[in-house]
Amino acid sequence: MSQLSKAIELVGTAVALVLLAGIVLVLLKANRANDIVEAVRDAANWLAGPFNGMFELSSARRSLAVNWGIAAVVYYGASRVLAGFVSRRA
Repeated sequence: MSQLSKAIELVGTAVALVLLAGIVLVLLKANRANDIVEAVRDAANWLAGPFNGMFELSSARRSLAVNWGIAAVVYYGASRVLAGFVSRRA
């Protein structure tokens, strides 16, 4: 596995973890006045931008969790596929 493919996997994993952390903070109703909570939520919201509003459920928190969860899976899966492609080409 090349260094580039490892870096691609690392970035995809980091993005997925930020999104998952954002989901946990939203579901647990973390204090948005906290700077760390706000930074993680802002980052997750930006990363999930194309997926926001994909599903609208009865609860806004559930909708966010589903949409951000889909984003996490897509980013992680895409990074694995791309890393595999790069690894085979190297």
